[in-house]
Amino acid sequence: MAAALLITVLAGCANSAGGGSKSIKLAYVAWDSEIASTFVVKEVLEQKLGYKVEMLQVDAGPMFAGISDGSADAMVAGWLPSTHESYMERYGDKLVDLGPNLAGTKTGLAVPSYMDITSIEDLNKEESGQALNYQIIGIEPGAGIMMSTEKVLDEYGLRDKWTLVESSSAAMAQELDKAYKAQKPIVVTGWTPHWMFGKMDLKYLDDPKNVYGGEEQIHTLVRQGLKEDKADAYAVLDAFNWTPDDMAEVMVAVNEGKSPEDAAKAWVEANEDKVKAWIGE
Repeated sequence: MAAALLITVLAGCANSAGGGSKSIKLAYVAWDSEIASTFVVKEVLEQKLGYKVEMLQVDAGPMFAGISDGSADAMVAGWLPSTHESYMERYGDKLVDLGPNLAGTKTGLAVPSYMDITSIEDLNKEESGQALNYQIIGIEPGAGIMMSTEKVLDEYGLRDKWTLVESSSAAMAQELDKAYKAQKPIVVTGWTPHWMFGKMDLKYLDDPKNVYGGEEQIHTLVRQGLKEDKADAYAVLDAFNWTPDDMAEVMVAVNEGKSPEDAAKAWVEANEDKVKAWIGE
């Protein structure tokens, strides 16, 4: 119901997404990584090109749907080839993939390093299940990592006993932080880059069946026609590229209390050479 409502909201904006106006709509999911990248792009488009940027925070499905039907202009949040594979299969021919803006990402099940389990297969051990209350703490339903984790429950024979708990990326991180401080066992859906890997000593559980896939990239995806409608914004989006360390700077600043706007502005001011390359100066 929520996803359908969000699609409807995006669709209601469809008539205003196009045209040559100096405004642009960026869709994003509320992951710490995508908040960081999207707000940095917003800052550059507003500060350097004079755009009015509308931010559309949605779930993964509506994000892809919005780009594909033109009710949103762009996103810098496509995790490929594995995490968002199902959405690309559905919407890929209706949007434009500008390629990766960040390389070296990973998804999987993460646990504190003080836990003695090393593989997803270890979750089948009775002592592991009891210690963890047979729960994997997840994020928003519909997220690619949640779809992959549902497959994990089946592929590793965990479906009968284990529960994938739906929450949000923020709630998951809070639960992890709470357990970590108390040195208690916990398993979460994790991804890097994420500030939690810098703040806590965590490890991924081995995935011998390779359900989560290998190393991924985050791609920039835009609606068809954006290159013709808003050529300068398209050029910046096409050139946007940074590193996990760059993203971590913004994520950590937000985690320590800065607003995403202020954290993005500080990063842009401190990385003038990279920003100039994006805008072609």
